[in-house]
Order: sequence, then C-alpha cells, then structure tokens
Amino acid sequence: MTSTAEWLESIGLGEYAQRFAENAIDISILRDLTDQDLKELGVLLGHRRKMLRAIAELGEESSIASTRPAAAPRPEPSSEAERRHLTVLFCDLVGSAALSTRLDPEDMWRVVASYQAAIGAVIGRHQGTIAQYMGDGVLAYFGYPVAQEDSAVQAVHAALEIVDTVAKLRTELGGALQVRIGIATGTVVISELLVSEISAEQATIGETPNLAARLQTLAKPGTILICPDTRQLTGGYFNYRDIGPLSLKGWASPISAFQVLGTSGVEGSFEAMHSDELPPLFGREEEIDQLVRRWRHATTEEGRVVVLTGEPGIGKSHIALALKERLHSESHTTLRYFCSAHHSHSWSSSKMCTGSTRPRLSFLQPLWSTSRSCGRCCW
Repeated sequence: MTSTAEWLESIGLGEYAQRFAENAIDISILRDLTDQDLKELGVLLGHRRKMLRAIAELGEESSIASTRPAAAPRPEPSSEAERRHLTVLFCDLVGSAALSTRLDPEDMWRVVASYQAAIGAVIGRHQGTIAQYMGDGVLAYFGYPVAQEDSAVQAVHAALEIVDTVAKLRTELGGALQVRIGIATGTVVISELLVSEISAEQATIGETPNLAARLQTLAKPGTILICPDTRQLTGGYFNYRDIGPLSLKGWASPISAFQVLGTSGVEGSFEAMHSDELPPLFGREEEIDQLVRRWRHATTEEGRVVVLTGEPGIGKSHIALALKERLHSESHTTLRYFCSAHHSHSWSSSKMCTGSTRPRLSFLQPLWSTSRSCGRCCW
C-alpha cells in the first residue's frame, strides 16, 4: 500500500481521498490522526469510527512508510479447513456498560477506539493476530496465520502488557480502565477462507476459543487466567497462582486454572522449561572432557572458540550447564547471549563483564530450542 487513496479504497471509504490529498495527509501520518482531526476534515461519525479501527489494525509493525518496499502479495486463502494448534487470548473491558451510561456516546466511542488501538499495537508486537473486535471485547490468535513455536509465551507476555497499557488510559471521568483476560491453548479446525468472510468464532471450530472466553469471565479485574495447557507451554517464564478447578458452563468436569502474576526473570528458555533439578548427563563424558581441555587452554591465555551443533532437543544447553557446574569453583566470568527469531537483528546479554581480567566463559544459546532456532551454542 503506497497511498492514502488506496488505503481508503481498501476500507470502502474512497470518497474521502480528495479531502486527504487537499490536506497533505499521506500514508506516513495515518497513525497520528485523531478523531478530532477526522471531524475537522468533515468525516461522518460512523466513517470516523471505521477509519480509526482500520488505523489501529495497521499494527505497529505495519509497513506504512511510503519509502518501504511493497510487501509480497499474500497467497489466496485456502478453502480447505485445517487443524492448527493455537493460543487464543480473549480480553474484555471491565465496567464498560456502567461507563457508557456516564459518558456521552461520542466520548465513549473515543475511549473504546483508544482501548482497541492500544490492544492492537500490543498484540502486533507479540506476533499475534486480532481475530475480531466485539465492542469492548477483543479476540486474538497466537500461532495463526503463521505458526510460532513460542505462541503461548508471547500470548502471556502480551496479556501482561495489555493489563499495564490499558490501566494507563484515562477516560473523561478521570478513572483508570481495567481489563480481564482469559488465555487457552489447544487444537482447532480453522479455514482461512471463512476467517475472511464470517466471524472468527464461526471460522474457528474447537473448544479453545470458548475456554478462553469462559476463563475471561471468571478473571478478576486486572488479572489473567490461563488453562493448564498454556501453563505447561509457558513453563518457568512466569509466576503463577493455582486457583484450583473451576466449574465452567459447557464443561462436564471442572477445569484447572492459573492466574499469571508476572514474569519470573529467568535468564533463558532452558531454565524456564526445566525449573526442576536436571538429571545427570550420561554418555557425554567425551564432550565434557573436550570442553574442559579447551577451557584449560583458555586459562593459559590461549583463546579458544567451540561450536556445539546438533538437532533441537539433543541436549546442547544441558551440556553447557554441565560445563558451567564443572567450573563453578574456578575463578571466571560467565557471559550468556541469547538469539531469537523475534530479534533477528539485535543482541541481548544476560550478564556483562566490565574490566575483569578473569577468564571468561561465554555462551551463545538459542532462545527457542527447536528447528527455528540457530541450533548452536558457542564458547
């Protein structure tokens, strides 16, 4: 998309193209437009609402600068339904009915538009997809249309950010807004063709969206409830509170649920998914001995680099931790670096060494131990 005229045509409001052109509004400043701006342009109320929703759906990562190359055309949606493993997030604004009775309809609309724009930006940052806006409710998918190995983790990170972001929004009455969020993970049957033609709820068949919606209704304001499958997939990345089995409408048996309290501060995915004490390594004595020998060379100021490669899950991170434990009594500084598909052009270290003359043990580890990761560790 290279012009506002094309964008307006895409949302069925091409009649405003001339007004946008006369006021020098190009594609690069769409996200800066406010309701008042559109009102001054003579855009009707209903059309203003539609425009602001479309602007919010552009997402923070949307290519809206005219200097950027056009995105590759998206393949035609398939008419075939497919089984997909999704994490579904359902978010609802607390007390919206009471708020609407106290605010002018246009003021209430501005509140909802700001709320939806804030949530859309957060979902986009965490590789999620807004499936549907339902008034003050938002349904989002993680792992669709592009599968992500860390969809559940990204969904919970997004939920925590949404709670904080919405709390910072203010209404005309001066009060803080709150949301309640439910997250569920499971297998669904979904059709790309249906998603573009009918509501997301009808297009996705399975209990996962319903479970997320039910958990949302039971969450207290400002809290997040997740199902057991999501809890298992997110491992030690977050702190949780087990709130016990819950009786949900439509479920014959009570469902366990967990409240997400916040991030745990773990340094890497291996620690997050292995919170219990690891079993001892067997059959890796040769690899450990070779690493120790290279370490001895490094301590005598003979620099060494070791690249350890292998299929995901074969135990590369376990070997790295075993070496670190073997050297715990020796003087050294550990530097650990993590790579992620979501940060392909940046680096992040968990510890920094400043001016130390001690030998350094440096790790480069995949953040997600699957075929999408770099698949190697370096010392």
